[in-house]
Amino acid sequence: MISVVVPVYNEEESLAAFYKELATHVSDLDKNYEIIFVDDGSRDKTLEILKNFSSKNNHVRIFSFRKNQGKAEALTLGFQKSKGDYVITLDADLQDKPKEISKLLEKATFGNWDLVCGWRQERKDSIGKILSSRLFNLLASIFWGLKLHDYNCGLKLYAREAAKSLQLYGGMHRFIPLLANEQGFAVTEVPVEHDIRKYGKSKYGFSKLWKDLPDLFTMLFLSKYGKRPLHFFGIIGFVLLVVGLSILLYLSIAKIFFGQGIGERPLLFLGMLLVLGGFQVLFTGFLADLIINNSNKKDKEFLLKYSTE
Repeated sequence: MISVVVPVYNEEESLAAFYKELATHVSDLDKNYEIIFVDDGSRDKTLEILKNFSSKNNHVRIFSFRKNQGKAEALTLGFQKSKGDYVITLDADLQDKPKEISKLLEKATFGNWDLVCGWRQERKDSIGKILSSRLFNLLASIFWGLKLHDYNCGLKLYAREAAKSLQLYGGMHRFIPLLANEQGFAVTEVPVEHDIRKYGKSKYGFSKLWKDLPDLFTMLFLSKYGKRPLHFFGIIGFVLLVVGLSILLYLSIAKIFFGQGIGERPLLFLGMLLVLGGFQVLFTGFLADLIINNSNKKDKEFLLKYSTE
């Protein structure tokens, strides 16, 4: 069985054409299927249109947020509600083609991959979006070493375990290949057809790059130090302590051996501030380590590759 998860937000113009094309291609796959639409608090007639699809096709399931939560939350809900052995995601704007699903299924089935990402090899978007996406992909590849041409294509195929393991929030949907790779799932990509946007208006522009950068550094910290925050805070705290103690030692020598007055010197206050700041940063890392160690006691069976139970 396959589950197709489609997050939608104010897509009333494209839904009819998208659904017709999607339903045609998934029914041709000769597999049992379900189509899960997650309405992300749309303010137009999106939900009404989806209800009409559901009334005519019992393979269609609908979930709707009361207000806009974001694509990451919509995808996470879809993953949680999915029942298929494979989960496919794609957007409803028809830029990614439903007919390409078979190509991803073939790659996953015969290549034993857990996540197959679409690669918009000939992308039909504005120059600004293409450049910002390429810069993001380049930075992600440099920081984490996962060489993909296209991190953010909406068309992806997941093994059930990979999809269920993802708990996305904020802008984390942009790092799905990285998150899956960090958990030990096998990730690859295949070239897919991409089309211009014919309906509605894109929810993203060149400014998306500046929204991506904070998430990029958040992911960098989480992936490198998320399980050992003391290693990060410890280095910073140690440097502050060494500099602060060096300053105080210098001033102590100047006072004891040379009789210099140091009580009103700004350097004294800087040294004290650095020492206090160093201890504070160290204890922050220590507390973060304790929190991480406690959270690691939670069930993590999704990390298991094989079990006899």
